[in-house]
Amino acid sequence: MTAATGDWLARVEAVCRRPVPAKRLREEVLARLRERVDYDGHVFALCDPVTRVYTSPLADVPGLPWPRLPELVRWRYLTTVNRVDALLGTGARSLLGATTSPEESLVWRHVQRDLGVLDTASVGFADRHGVWGLLELWRLRTPFTDHDLDLLTSIVPAVTDGLRAAVSRTFTDPGGDTSPVGPAVVVLDPGLAVRSQTDAAAEALLRLNPPDEPMAPIPASAYNVGAALVAREAGVPVGEPWARVHLGGSRWVTVRASRLGEDVAVSIEPSTAVERADLVARSAGLSDRETEVLGELAAGLTSPEIAHRLYLSEHTVNDHVKAVLARTGARNRQQLLARILGTATPGDTGWHDDAHG
Repeated sequence: MTAATGDWLARVEAVCRRPVPAKRLREEVLARLRERVDYDGHVFALCDPVTRVYTSPLADVPGLPWPRLPELVRWRYLTTVNRVDALLGTGARSLLGATTSPEESLVWRHVQRDLGVLDTASVGFADRHGVWGLLELWRLRTPFTDHDLDLLTSIVPAVTDGLRAAVSRTFTDPGGDTSPVGPAVVVLDPGLAVRSQTDAAAEALLRLNPPDEPMAPIPASAYNVGAALVAREAGVPVGEPWARVHLGGSRWVTVRASRLGEDVAVSIEPSTAVERADLVARSAGLSDRETEVLGELAAGLTSPEIAHRLYLSEHTVNDHVKAVLARTGARNRQQLLARILGTATPGDTGWHDDAHG
């Protein structure tokens, strides 16, 4: 690695250490990337760490008519070439490098070719706690080089840590709009275009795609879980057809797709305590045993009760509780539980007994 490349990578790593929201982090990473890698378009999506379904896409897709967005999303899931699950542990890969012909990619054959895309470069951001994001860069005139791919691969550890930390911070941020969302239902037609929706869904979809974006709000999260369902039915699943989506503050909703005849029904509901606790554990980097203890804490159990359920000594349970509090940054059990339930407030001091109870 040259000194110039090392300095550039250090700037990327500094961006990823900043305590900023995931959207801001991705914007700044893209800005740093453009200093070294040319690209004509991009899709930088978050992922549910368990299902690998894309959420909250940050995209600049040149030439795409917005009515074709559901089609693009659908083919992205039906295409196994350089899909996020195919990228895990491989580093960055280009479309032309991963295929003998770009026609092997269904998304290129059906959508990207029409938009003049020559090549794409894709990289996934994952660790042992889950899959946190996917970045795809588009080029219209020249292929991506091995050097370009090496640069993209070099940012994976820092960006992965940054995205995971951004998720963790959502549970300590009670600010912003705290009004509830859901339950709501959206019905998608076989092409994944919105056919109908409940009254609550219109508001929910606006929140899934905030109106401060430089485009009309679109139900991208509904499209993605619908496409994940289609891919599973086609025998090429990326993961289960559901995802947890952050809506600002400490609010999370779970978006889930199921079959409704030829159509797809997408439900939008506040994430449960179990779903939120899983995100807290993964984003904080808890061990398997610490995750088990967190789950019991979320259920309201005391240390003696947890010890009995997990066949541990009470002393060992208290050590795990201390570790969980340290990793999550919670001062005590009450504050930790409030974060899991989405009821945390600024200045919450909680209980004085951090480990026992």
